[in-house]
Amino acid sequence: MPAPENEGAAGPAPTLVQGALRGLCPRCGAPTLFAGWIAFAPRCRVCGLDFGRFNVGDGPAAFLTLIVGTLVVGLAIWLELAVGPPVWVHVALWLPLTVALVLGGLRLSKAALLHSEYRQHAGEAGRPDHRP
Repeated sequence: MPAPENEGAAGPAPTLVQGALRGLCPRCGAPTLFAGWIAFAPRCRVCGLDFGRFNVGDGPAAFLTLIVGTLVVGLAIWLELAVGPPVWVHVALWLPLTVALVLGGLRLSKAALLHSEYRQHAGEAGRPDHRP
């Protein structure tokens, strides 16, 4: 009989949204997905799931660059045409907003992609399945 998906886990497996927003392990739901703001931990400290076996790659970063860039440039153009503020106002507004949106979005998108890979049993060709 196969082992339950959540065997030895701290709690029920989180949904994709819960896992991405809170940095939860896709197997056990413990908040152990990240070692830093956007860097994955090597493995879950609770259930031992190896996060290094997932191939999140640079896809989220490229996609976020396009989305955030479009949003910030559109807002900057709107502000310039509507108010015409000095250049320092643009720098003070758009630089921190861009950094916050990229870092926050990158954390969410990387976690969501890892959760999706776990749920779909996705992996690179030739690599063994990531589930125990």
